[in-house]
Amino acid sequence: MSPVKIGVLISGSGTNLQTLIDNINSGDIYGEISVVISNKKDAYGLTRAKNNGIDAVYIDRKNSLDDIEFNKKIIEELKKRDVQLVVLAGYLRILSSEFISQFRNRIINIHPSLIPSFCGKGYYGEKVHKAVLDYGAKITGATVHFVDEEADTGPIIFQKSVEISEGDNVETLKNKVLEVEHLLLSEAVRLYCKDKIIVIGRKVIVRE
Repeated sequence: MSPVKIGVLISGSGTNLQTLIDNINSGDIYGEISVVISNKKDAYGLTRAKNNGIDAVYIDRKNSLDDIEFNKKIIEELKKRDVQLVVLAGYLRILSSEFISQFRNRIINIHPSLIPSFCGKGYYGEKVHKAVLDYGAKITGATVHFVDEEADTGPIIFQKSVEISEGDNVETLKNKVLEVEHLLLSEAVRLYCKDKIIVIGRKVIVRE
């Protein structure tokens, strides 16, 4: 069986991308990243891709008539490389319904909270951690889930909690959650590539 071909979508520095690259290089994940696509020209994740011999593609939203056309351009890049799994690693745009239908139950996202708390429209990046702290929550965490037509509502694969300390601020909490993100995302991709993840309705069954 050939390694699973993975396409990674990013908007920023790509630390989760780097974790996937490292785990693939170590042999822990039986997959290969065929392309990294960003909607931000200066995203450092594109540099990470180039440094590892991975195709790095920047697609400018301004060159598209609308979001539908923009998403079609991404789909084209994925399709021409026969990508089997799409990973959203800090990608800050909503996918079109066509995109979802093309890759149903083959799009994995990582979110920096315990869904269904602090998620959905407007909850991304540091905004999530600020909302958690402002609310006075004692526990937060990370969630890896499949992507559907709504924001952060797809079937949950893994979740792991993180305790919030009295002295935590946005930066410290972000770093604590990021450590968990790296672990969960890598494990989800590893198991997907081994064909150990089954989706039944809203439930995800993991078989080792």
